[in-house]
Amino acid sequence: MPQGGAHQSLSELNRSRVVEYLHRNGVSSRADIAHALGLTPAAITKITAKLIDLGIISETGNLEGRLNRRALGLTLNHSQYRVIGVKFARSLVQIGVFDISGLQLSLIDLPPVVDSQIFATITDIRRIITELIRKDPNIVAVGMSVPGPYLRHEGRIAVVTSMPGWTDICYTDEFSNAFSVPTFIEHDARSGALAESLFDPRISSDCIAYYLVGEGVGLGVMDHERLINGDRGAATEIGHVSIDINGRRCKCGNVGCLECYCSAVAVHQELVESGILNDAHPDIATMTHRDACKALFSASKQGDVRATGLLEKISRYVGYGCVNIINAYNPRQIVIGDIMAQAGDVLLDTVKKVLHERIVPEILESTEIMLSTLTSDPTITGAAAAAANQFLRHPSLFAKAT
Repeated sequence: MPQGGAHQSLSELNRSRVVEYLHRNGVSSRADIAHALGLTPAAITKITAKLIDLGIISETGNLEGRLNRRALGLTLNHSQYRVIGVKFARSLVQIGVFDISGLQLSLIDLPPVVDSQIFATITDIRRIITELIRKDPNIVAVGMSVPGPYLRHEGRIAVVTSMPGWTDICYTDEFSNAFSVPTFIEHDARSGALAESLFDPRISSDCIAYYLVGEGVGLGVMDHERLINGDRGAATEIGHVSIDINGRRCKCGNVGCLECYCSAVAVHQELVESGILNDAHPDIATMTHRDACKALFSASKQGDVRATGLLEKISRYVGYGCVNIINAYNPRQIVIGDIMAQAGDVLLDTVKKVLHERIVPEILESTEIMLSTLTSDPTITGAAAAAANQFLRHPSLFAKAT
């Protein structure tokens, strides 16, 4: 925290409010900011002068101000502050560089990970990030998205289906002090909720849910700008909610877990067992989970009846997850993201049918369901958002770091 006690903390809070306002609203006049935040023009003049001195915001051209007066615009220097996002998703690890507006500037896909290579992968991640920071002095923080249940106070994952070796990693030990800039580690679905909240202009509610349906199935819920974490960080684990008490055995110890029916891993397994794509893709068993799902989506779009039938069945399971999300958390907006969201309208339309069958109409009519439209993967963008969010909340700390 900054030095200077309560007065300093209040000053930083108001700087943060100005920075967050400019992040969400773009170029604005001092008078508009003062009116929106309920601060005096004199206070805004002092706050913005400090932020200009720190290089966080700058003046731009004239605007049509309040009462039709000309006024200088202020803008957040998005491009001058960058963050690194790292996505951990079982066999998939990606490292991206973003500016603090969420624009992806570069992306590195590491080779697919297997259990025996996890510690070597950790070493590679540290090496790559260290080199990125060395080459780019504008990088001010690193954010990481990890699968759940993530025990945030211990820095480790309690269970990872299909890749148990990740539970041996203490992320805080491996990364907290590994770099010359701070590192922030977040549960993958919660970081996705942050990304949607910060970077998706369609998000208009204080209560949103990000429904991650990828190699695993997860949920991040933001209720009035606060992420729901639970006592140990294991809240909102929708992937391990049982939808069939006599169903498939999950490696978490439960049976009938949602993740066993609609994750990319489960879809890949069903494709191998059913053989419905074998003619077009004889190598389906050796594909990555992501590529196997893409092959299913492509076959469905091309009119393959069996592929469409399987995709609709899987989409119904995604819909059952939405039913539980609505009944448990009553979000205003649900954003479905990650691998399965790439199925597009087939998935979204089927999910909506399930909700019309199973949700109280008065609640359903006030709930908006959508697919993520972020230009890059919401989980790696979420990792960047975990870092960018800290910048927005404590801007002068990061300015001093640069």
